[in-house]
Amino acid sequence: MLHKRHPQLNRHGELMHLLSIEGLPRDILTHILDTAANFVSVNDREVKKVPLLRGKSVFNLFFENSTRTRTTFEIAAKRLSADVFNLDIARSSTAKGETLLDTIDNLSAMAADIFVVRHSESGAPYLIAQHVAPHVHVVNAGDGRHAHPTQGLLDMYTIRHYKKDFSNLTVAIVGDVLHSRVARSDIHALTTLGAAEVRVVGPRTLVPSDLSHMGVRVCHTLEEGIKDADVIITLRLQNERMSGALLPSSQEYFKSFGLTPEKLRLAKPDAIVMHPGPINRGVEIDSAVVDGPQSVILPQVTFGIAVRMAVMSIVAGNDA
Repeated sequence: MLHKRHPQLNRHGELMHLLSIEGLPRDILTHILDTAANFVSVNDREVKKVPLLRGKSVFNLFFENSTRTRTTFEIAAKRLSADVFNLDIARSSTAKGETLLDTIDNLSAMAADIFVVRHSESGAPYLIAQHVAPHVHVVNAGDGRHAHPTQGLLDMYTIRHYKKDFSNLTVAIVGDVLHSRVARSDIHALTTLGAAEVRVVGPRTLVPSDLSHMGVRVCHTLEEGIKDADVIITLRLQNERMSGALLPSSQEYFKSFGLTPEKLRLAKPDAIVMHPGPINRGVEIDSAVVDGPQSVILPQVTFGIAVRMAVMSIVAGNDA
């Protein structure tokens, strides 16, 4: 029954696929973060490799554009000594009408061990995870508006690195929450890890009305949202996902919700500023903040490699 309730866990309660942070117990999240801490030092070595996935094949299936996520997954897999294959979806058989599961079957026949999947349809990685053989693992690299679990985990790693403990933290997630799979993953992770207060901040048109049941405080002014915050996570305005006039203009948005050095002073003096990227400078965040002393946006990317190494090494060790 456990496997039925938890499509990500095997019958021993171990992580077999990473599809979403929602529903994962705190000890599994902590285990991923602790494992990632061991991999951070690999980045500083002359030979940046460990043999944990030697002989394994990792297929990156990105049905949506991505630079940062795809590259860090590729680096992470190579640092684990895996063989890595990047499928060019635009030129693949799916462009000729092959179904998603037919593509998976054909790649599985090529002895795939791990599929890293980004897809515009929410739930696509779940469908693949239900379909693959018991020794094959699926890692969700972002599905629709639903989830982006490795981004959520690297955000948690970054927060833990700078703030040590979640229990006293006030974290503000600012911006286009409506379209953000990162925001959902961050909220699930922060509440599971015991953050004191999670605030969601944005205009009414970009904040879903049903968020209060997720244990967050909804704020519709930036001033209220970031006052005395320890951590501010700014989100990109996802214009490509917007239909209709959700915003008057990006300039208007910046005036009300853009994070500037002046507004940042409302947060705690040692507050850190994060962003999942790519950044629209001068829209959701001022360049002076991006490049300023409280920004940890580039360390997030570095930590992302270690977190993705941790996830792939953990799932690869657990069969159904």
